[in-house]
Amino acid sequence: MSSSLSPVLILGIIGFYFLLLLIISWFTGKKSDNATFFLANRNSPWFVVAFGMIGASLSGVTFISIPGVVGGDGLNQAFSYMQLVFGYLLGYVVIAQVLLPLYYRLQLTTIYGYLGQRFGPVSYKTGSAYFLLSRTIGSSFRLFLVAIVLYQFVLGPFGISFLATVVITILLIWVYTFRGGIKTIVYTDTLQTFCMLAAVIMTVYFIMSELSMNASEMIGVIRDSGYSKTFFFEGGWADPNNFFKQFLSGALITIVMTGLDQDMMQKNLTCRSLGDARKNVYTFSIILIFANLLFLTLGAMLFIYAAEIGVAVPDRSDELYPMLALGYLPAAVGVMFVIGLIASAYSSADSGLTALTTAFCVDFLGFKAEDNGVDIKRKRFAVHVMFSVILMAMILFFNALEGDAVINGLFKAAGYTYGPLLGLFTFGLFSKRKIRDKWVIWICLSAPIISFFLDTYSEQLFAGFQFGFLILAVNGLLTILGLFAISYKSSGPSPVAT
Repeated sequence: MSSSLSPVLILGIIGFYFLLLLIISWFTGKKSDNATFFLANRNSPWFVVAFGMIGASLSGVTFISIPGVVGGDGLNQAFSYMQLVFGYLLGYVVIAQVLLPLYYRLQLTTIYGYLGQRFGPVSYKTGSAYFLLSRTIGSSFRLFLVAIVLYQFVLGPFGISFLATVVITILLIWVYTFRGGIKTIVYTDTLQTFCMLAAVIMTVYFIMSELSMNASEMIGVIRDSGYSKTFFFEGGWADPNNFFKQFLSGALITIVMTGLDQDMMQKNLTCRSLGDARKNVYTFSIILIFANLLFLTLGAMLFIYAAEIGVAVPDRSDELYPMLALGYLPAAVGVMFVIGLIASAYSSADSGLTALTTAFCVDFLGFKAEDNGVDIKRKRFAVHVMFSVILMAMILFFNALEGDAVINGLFKAAGYTYGPLLGLFTFGLFSKRKIRDKWVIWICLSAPIISFFLDTYSEQLFAGFQFGFLILAVNGLLTILGLFAISYKSSGPSPVAT
């Protein structure tokens, strides 16, 4: 690490950063009740939500990994990740035109309430339970990355254990979210998005300075390096970077991991009206394109800079950014890298904790936004603490696992839980058939398991074909077929008009 980038300096800057978060929490948490915690009283300015959602979408994993894959030769090499991002746009159109009108018309606090009205209580709780599982694993994994950085470069040198680092990591989130909930998150995400993008912009700027080039020269160097190749058509469907595969996968990922995810949609439901929510989604989707392009530009510049100064790229390419930021570039870049990493991880993890609390309170304890008794607030407080402890335990579990492959495998497995949600919502929206609700849980357990085996042995079964992100579509299709098998024609109108 750069000699001028001392743990004391980093700790002081991080302390100031979290002081800003606490100040925001103090202002937004005044007179907080369930309507504030769950829905921010449906009074959030749409443009604030739109900017803040960038940070929630680009997690700490993205912050480190996406720049690292630019110089590889596998999935998402060069700028091929943009094919996925362009697919996101189609997904956001579906969210804005199909899902948001449904959620606002039904005045939902959690989006899985739709499944209860359309199918029944088992479908309702199954959908919410899959969200709880996915978000718990995902948020824990992102916080795990933050805990490692804090431990290695900030708290560890002071003799503070990894366990204590994890406790501090979770406690910081809990302190600034336990009162204001989603209302606080809407505004803290704005700060965290700014910090994350500032870190990337600063890194690119300093690399340009180190290499004595201006912006136009940088664009030319990236173009000539070959890193800028964006569209891949020549490899066919067996190519993991095939345009059509990536584009379709991007659309599906957006529909499922944003449109059917309580964490992401809870922010949209805080907007004052459906019109504002739609403006938020469309504005956010355009900003997201430029944000991802910025990350890929950073990735190209990192590889170009490493080659220029004669530094070997680590075996794990996602270690390249932290290695250069903390060891070779000016200290200011290292400081912004740490803040950017923390901001990117916390912007998804803090909203995840709030969404987990909301989903459990509403979907399993039966809370309503208008419930504001002392006993209700105590229960919500207890649930918030419970999920904080669960996240803490998961982080320690990740740390105890031997090998990154096991951790990444577990994180990937969480993605399979979105397939049943895709199938449930699709069947509900595009079919008028009723289902035998008590059998839903078995369908939703079987589909991910079958999908996992198809994905694992796809090359042997399908002549070299790899599903990649398309396994999500297979998972959803299997769920739909299973739901059709336990469905029957309805003699009357659907429980929820679609």
